[in-house]
Amino acid sequence: MLACCARADRDADCLNGSVNSRLSVPCMGLTILLVLIPGCPQPAPPTSASVAVQSVARGLVSPVGFVEAPDGSGRFFIVDQIGVVRVLDANGALLATPFLDVRDRMVQLNAGGDERGLLGLAFHPDYENNGRFFIYYSAPRGPDVPAGFNHETHVSELRVSADPNVADPASERVLLRIPQPQSNHNGGDLAFGPDGFLYISTGDGGGGGDVGFGHTPGLGNAQDITSLLGKILRIDVNSGDPYGIPPDNPLVNVDAARPEIWAYGLRNPYRFSIDTQSGQTRVFAGDAGQALREEIDLIESGGNYGWNIREGTLCFDPSSPGNPPATCAATGARGEPLLNPILEYPHTDAAGNPFGSAVIGGYVYRGSAIGGLAGRYFFGEYSAGSVRGKVFAATEAADGAWSFSEVTISNGTNGRLGRFVKGFGRDSAGEVYVLTSLMAGPSGDTGEVLKLVAAGQ
Repeated sequence: MLACCARADRDADCLNGSVNSRLSVPCMGLTILLVLIPGCPQPAPPTSASVAVQSVARGLVSPVGFVEAPDGSGRFFIVDQIGVVRVLDANGALLATPFLDVRDRMVQLNAGGDERGLLGLAFHPDYENNGRFFIYYSAPRGPDVPAGFNHETHVSELRVSADPNVADPASERVLLRIPQPQSNHNGGDLAFGPDGFLYISTGDGGGGGDVGFGHTPGLGNAQDITSLLGKILRIDVNSGDPYGIPPDNPLVNVDAARPEIWAYGLRNPYRFSIDTQSGQTRVFAGDAGQALREEIDLIESGGNYGWNIREGTLCFDPSSPGNPPATCAATGARGEPLLNPILEYPHTDAAGNPFGSAVIGGYVYRGSAIGGLAGRYFFGEYSAGSVRGKVFAATEAADGAWSFSEVTISNGTNGRLGRFVKGFGRDSAGEVYVLTSLMAGPSGDTGEVLKLVAAGQ
């Protein structure tokens, strides 16, 4: 059995290749990617699942978001990275006219591969009455952005026009401008919590290791609480100018800290989701790794998730990313504990084969169409070399330990999607969707939204 151990006392908490615990200490003495730990008790992985997929929408470029309008209309809004939002009407027809087109406000994307673009969409909880919605996109560098920076992120508010299927582009009000030193690690997801506040994910500013130009020397942007990069933010869009700060945000009363910060120490939380149907509110984030680890984090208020002190549970050295040090700090600069992911997986399996390169955070399944999978957390892998389209399902044990296994796609390619995974979505009934493309970058017209359904359908 493949195993990695994350433990404080070298003899307690273990995990198989798909399990992690909530320890606040790094793996010690781990100098290879995976080690065998004879006799270490292993939580049983969840029973392997088999599902099928049904095509919901085709002819897209690079779909990264799939959001149901909270107005009872049965419409879905598909975020295409190239800068448009498309409407899938209640009859399942993809409307030709975009709901929104911000391509003229964005940076020029590289067709072969680009992490920038239109990355997030969230409708105001009272959208049915106020017509307000919010987007996250990559805009050209403004005059107040330091020279040499690549672009700036805009988090903007817009409103729908008199036509419910067309937004009013002139209504844009930019709430946040975040300078981005490099072109990658843009984060970019948006979601409203049940508290009515808007949650925003940001990457660490790009490059590698959270070091170099545009990164806080000796600390990194993700650990720097004066920076909005490498964070989960939380703002009040119903007060303030241009927004308010929730009074219970964890760093409100910390000197020099940005009060928007909800959690930090993240590398690139590209996709996250909020689950509220388990009797509690839980924020799941897929944080893309660098050299060795991909991780899923359960985000807590004020939590520090370790980057760039750690990558997953491994200690991290920016000068030698592929060689984790034996030891590293267990706390951040303020003495706060570094929180481990609930799940992690390696880039390479024990046989040296590619296992993954970029985790794509998903959703907890709250539907009924797929028997026996309610409560599982579905997430995916962008690509593992020539192996594309991995989908995973994770389960939480009674003791809080998480495990996951790959889901077999019964009508896929060799049990997988055979496509790049770029995002997930969930409808009001709790059913889960996978956003895919045959192209690595934002090009072509092979983008497709797939619904997870019971095998045999």
